[in-house]
Amino acid sequence: MKLFFLLASLGLLGGLACAQPAPNRIIRGSVLDADTRKPIPFGTITLIGSTKGALTDARGQFSLAMKPDSLVRKLIVSCVGYKPDTIQITVGTDEYTAALLPNTNTLNEVVVTGVTRGTLLRQNPVAVLAISRRAIEGTASSNIIDILVKNAPGLNAVKTGPNISKPFIRGLGYNRVLTLYDGVRQEGQQWGDEHGVEVDNYNIDRAEVIKGPASLMYGSDALAGVVSMMPNYPKDTEGQIKVGLVTEYQSNNNLLGESISLASGGSRWAWNLRGSLRAATDYKNRIDGRVYNTGFAEKTLTAMLGYSGQRGYSRFGASLYDNLQGIPDGSRDSLTRQFTKQVAESGDDDIQNRPIVPARASYQLSPLHQRIQHYRVHTNNHYQIGNGEIDLLLAFQQNIRREYNHPTQPDQPGLYVRLNTLNYGVRYNLPNFSNISTTVGVNGMYQSNRNKNGTAFPIPDYTLFDVGSFVFVKWQADKLTLSGGIRYDQRQLNGDDFYVRTDPRTGFDEHAMLPDTAGATLQFPLLKQSFNGVSMSAGLTYEFSDKLALKANIARGYRAPSITEIASNGLDPGAHIVYIGNRNFKPEFSLQEDIGLTLTLPDVNLGVSVFNNYIQNYISLSQLVDAQGEPVVIVPGNKTYQYQQASAQLYGFETQFSLHPTTWRGFSFDNSLAVVYGYNRGNRFSDAGVNGEYLPFIPPLRLSTGVSQLIPTKSQWLSELTLKADVEHNARQDRYLGLNDTETATAAYTLVNAGIDGLIRMGQNRPGWRFIVQVNNLFDVAYQSNLSRLKYFEYFTQSPNGHLGIFGMGRNLCVKLTIPFN
Repeated sequence: MKLFFLLASLGLLGGLACAQPAPNRIIRGSVLDADTRKPIPFGTITLIGSTKGALTDARGQFSLAMKPDSLVRKLIVSCVGYKPDTIQITVGTDEYTAALLPNTNTLNEVVVTGVTRGTLLRQNPVAVLAISRRAIEGTASSNIIDILVKNAPGLNAVKTGPNISKPFIRGLGYNRVLTLYDGVRQEGQQWGDEHGVEVDNYNIDRAEVIKGPASLMYGSDALAGVVSMMPNYPKDTEGQIKVGLVTEYQSNNNLLGESISLASGGSRWAWNLRGSLRAATDYKNRIDGRVYNTGFAEKTLTAMLGYSGQRGYSRFGASLYDNLQGIPDGSRDSLTRQFTKQVAESGDDDIQNRPIVPARASYQLSPLHQRIQHYRVHTNNHYQIGNGEIDLLLAFQQNIRREYNHPTQPDQPGLYVRLNTLNYGVRYNLPNFSNISTTVGVNGMYQSNRNKNGTAFPIPDYTLFDVGSFVFVKWQADKLTLSGGIRYDQRQLNGDDFYVRTDPRTGFDEHAMLPDTAGATLQFPLLKQSFNGVSMSAGLTYEFSDKLALKANIARGYRAPSITEIASNGLDPGAHIVYIGNRNFKPEFSLQEDIGLTLTLPDVNLGVSVFNNYIQNYISLSQLVDAQGEPVVIVPGNKTYQYQQASAQLYGFETQFSLHPTTWRGFSFDNSLAVVYGYNRGNRFSDAGVNGEYLPFIPPLRLSTGVSQLIPTKSQWLSELTLKADVEHNARQDRYLGLNDTETATAAYTLVNAGIDGLIRMGQNRPGWRFIVQVNNLFDVAYQSNLSRLKYFEYFTQSPNGHLGIFGMGRNLCVKLTIPFN
């Protein structure tokens, strides 16, 4: 079957790319921002009643070939972050201009993730959310993932402090959620709990979230969905060098953020460069005071180069990411509940008698911290070949992760791993035929992971090769759109015997290199495993009108077990967990059904989505206990978790409701509701309740309500002023994995946020400066999220103040100023 798919895809890529005779009428035009009159690049142009389309280039210009006839034709012009517009094509006129109005409404966006070409959201049967640049800029939070969570019902984050957020979609995360940056899958040891996504928080222009299996387009690790982040692309600046700035301050942890960007470009070539710094002290709340060792210092540098031609474009990018991140462990004095610090090595460490750490707001990190470095170079290319289109992607990433956990030798990393990844992809959109558009492609990656000069080895050295080929077909006619496809994936994992022994000079473990294994023990036997799977998807959208659409989709997802799930056998110092894997695991396969309804009216937007997801061979963690039910302790001060496999089911729904009356200028009332239920369907856990029936890290019901009002102003320099407030309610979570005390119940809590969003005009033909003043957790509520790992950082069973674990961030004043290119 693998050979069939590869040959079929490559054959179609080569044989069907032949140029067709060009039509003798060419429609040309340009697309502009109605406010700034600046060109809008990479917008989508669609010919109504046809499957023909085009993209605007870096100058906002497009060309579209069509048959010369006398019929009345219309073009839909759609760009992310703008309201769509319609152009009527008349006989004798081949040049047109569209001026689009900015729009924060996510129901009418154009999405490009996981489909053949840019598609209006209401026409896409897959559950997708588009998050615009305006929404991202107008949200104040600790990191980019938390910003997206606030704007996307069904998206959550498992957190280990303010700067460590792992995306979870409908109750699934880690290697089940694929994170993309400019179309490239982010590869940085996703199995680890204690670091976030390695991107510049200030360089994300827009984002899309696929909720549900996206294995068809991306293969393994997209079983739960995709979070796709698009950076700021190079633009035509008419040869001038433009400067942009972002500055940010958050009071709770004294976060300081600074970012500067330079950009320039002409009609063909354009470039941009951005450097950013973010640093924070320990955060605080009214229960714990300052939470020791949760500060960070993050540096990023990003460069992009773009070329635009008449037939397509190329983008080249490079980025450097360097993050020093504190590693909290939650140890405290039993009476005062003040945080303590480790001063002795693991074997000599007395956790209950560590010295107290004075609470202080310092940017200097503890010697026990981690350092994450991520380097990336990539290129994305899109070109028309006859009436078809081809996309080429190639990227190289290197992720270096060091965790310093030796108090007596702070320069000696405990965990030190280097992951190299080569990503590749070829996708060809065949010429349209009879309202049918077809895409074929091949993509995958090659990885090499190596343990360096560390003392803890939770995973072995390994190489990984992924390859997958797919076919995707979409048929569109009048009000009905049908789409679907099939994909075959194969993964190869290989690794040599991995020996560990004690270094007599330091007393720490070291990797014994072959063939010198004298005095060493075999920690990881030879690794040679392969996994394969078929992914499928089928969906339909029926547009009752341009305002009301019904969509339904069924998808089969595939995920190969991660390296930790099958081969781990050791301590991850930053997670404070000893992981134990299982080499007999099978791949996960999911079958998810989605049905949704979208309603778009001048005054009201409504979206409802219901899903059911059944997963075969679901892999999860559970704390390991002995025959007496006591936790197994292999490394003192660290818990021991073992992976297990069974069937699972997740189901739930999300709904969005937005009221923005046209007669009430500047008013918006936005609401969302999301809930997911997760069950372990293994026979031994049937009707077990909290003792194993529920899956871990399942978010509770979340209700978000926000109101905003634009305040009219006659000031020449203050062109916009918006007052806004929102309330986020998280219900009590009683459906938790209580087996072996893995999780506990979580109380309900409600957070209130309020702020001001404004636009300062610095000149008639210059872009405005956007500022945000916002207070998060206005009433300083003490709360714990069941998706926070810090909730479980506790060494005692009782507390003198009645509180166990670490609480979330208290009141936080956020001030942010964004100065765009000028």
